[in-house]
Amino acid sequence: MFNLMATPSDRGDNGRQTSSIAVGVTDSATLEFIENVTRDAAILQKELLFAILRRNYATEYLAALGLDGSSDDYELFKRVAPPVTYEDIQPFIKGIANGDKSPILCSKPITRFLTSSGTSGGERKLIPTTEEELDRNRNFLKLATLVMRQVTSDAACLKILNFEGWRRVQVYPWTSPVEAIVCDDVFQSMYCQLLCSLVNRRKVVSVGAPFPSTMLRVIRFLEEKWPQLLRDISEKKLTGSMVTDVAIRDATEAILAASSEEDEEGQAELLAKAYESCQENGGRDLIKRLLPCAKCVEVTVTGTMAQYVPMLQFYAGGLPLVSTIYGSCECFCALNLRPLSSPTAISYTFVPTMAYFEFLPISSEPSPENLVDLLNVEVGKEYELVVTTDKGLYRYRVGDVLRVTGFHNSSPEFQILGRKGALISIDSEKTDEETLLRAVQTAISKELDGTGFRLFDFTSMADLSTVPGHYVLFWELRSLGNTGQSRSSCIPEASVMEECCLEMESSFDMVYRQGRVSEKFIGPLEIRVVSPGTFDALMDCCYAGGTSMGQYKTPRCVNSEALIHLLNSRVSHSFFSPK
Repeated sequence: MFNLMATPSDRGDNGRQTSSIAVGVTDSATLEFIENVTRDAAILQKELLFAILRRNYATEYLAALGLDGSSDDYELFKRVAPPVTYEDIQPFIKGIANGDKSPILCSKPITRFLTSSGTSGGERKLIPTTEEELDRNRNFLKLATLVMRQVTSDAACLKILNFEGWRRVQVYPWTSPVEAIVCDDVFQSMYCQLLCSLVNRRKVVSVGAPFPSTMLRVIRFLEEKWPQLLRDISEKKLTGSMVTDVAIRDATEAILAASSEEDEEGQAELLAKAYESCQENGGRDLIKRLLPCAKCVEVTVTGTMAQYVPMLQFYAGGLPLVSTIYGSCECFCALNLRPLSSPTAISYTFVPTMAYFEFLPISSEPSPENLVDLLNVEVGKEYELVVTTDKGLYRYRVGDVLRVTGFHNSSPEFQILGRKGALISIDSEKTDEETLLRAVQTAISKELDGTGFRLFDFTSMADLSTVPGHYVLFWELRSLGNTGQSRSSCIPEASVMEECCLEMESSFDMVYRQGRVSEKFIGPLEIRVVSPGTFDALMDCCYAGGTSMGQYKTPRCVNSEALIHLLNSRVSHSFFSPK
């Protein structure tokens, strides 16, 4: 059964069945299932919280709140359980991670930890999970894929191409062998997935990646490896040294051999013409021209990812950009029931059987009395998401900021605005103002002090005009006196500035560092030195926009085109992290 909740017996005394649908049923039955659960959201949410508390009341965490397994637990939990952050429950998680088998957070065995893209103390969060929760998540993703058939409904043998996506859940087959998909070497995996998709180009129905930066990195990689890809397609085997893993080579060459028997002759020549035509226009329409039967590009384009939309549309050739689900390691939450919505109009409908959902108004203190239930949110208002799950997260503040756009039946629909507290971001990393300021101060103390220069002011931006995107810091420097250099230049030696870049990057968290070094979805940090007086001009510009003198403080991150243009017009020198 397709159970989004655990079992019928865990749903309440009446054993409601509205939260189940059999795998393989028709799309109409799937849509009917969605209608049922969103219509019965109030009942299902209450039953789910009852079930979570009844199963886990004896855990160390809930017992400390006074829960005892009685019928009063529901009201007691709602009254006394505090909204918590990862830092609040990290000691409990550390105990589990260190081997404590007692029921600390969850009555079911914690079988693994998922690593979150959020950070705690500069490192990834460890999110405990159970086998039952993993099954629920897989089923949710199957449900999302079936909803996607509204876009890709015309094929009996179509395939999907998805880079670093949800690898174990599918309705259509992948273009690539599983050996390539699960390969830890990102470049071998990417090369073989591209190669297999190109030889199956008339069967690919969907192209996807979790984040836009991944998709853009794939496109750049394709352009770099194009001559080799074309040669392998023409020869119908792997001719270079790009792929060294024997299992991947054998599986990929089997697909190359099979495709040559059924695809049109002269495939390499057709691909070459399509590629050259795109390159004449800087790569415009590349995805659509190389994969002519694709119906959409599945990629997250909501929240902070919306800034990538123009570049994705440039390559997509008119294909819709589809964001199918809203979820995280903590919890899968909602579906986009209108997958063809424009990026600016995407809303997600919460599935009330996935977790117990509450919402903290952005302007409110994080206390039990300020939390709002799923059905009581108000259209137009903004909230931070709070979830209670069966795997041991109780009133957990996910950190995402959402705006209510309406309701589907009785279940609310939300737009994703971004991360609470995040200041600057390229992909899955989130750098807040405190972290950025600490990194700047570290660079100054280690590299700039003693040079005769000081930092007058700074701001930042995420530069997405490059692939991969990178952090840019605008620094205004002032001379303290005799530096041995021209006072008018107002910059130290280039090596000093490069080391400042490197010190800043070293101060960022593991998610950023992993994105820079191994996953390569973040480019080298850049410091752009601006001419003296630039931040005075920035202040004047803000005044002209209506900011009063009493309200103004230098923005630590800018996204206004006018402010970015002003800053860039005053750049005198630019330096990049050297490593």
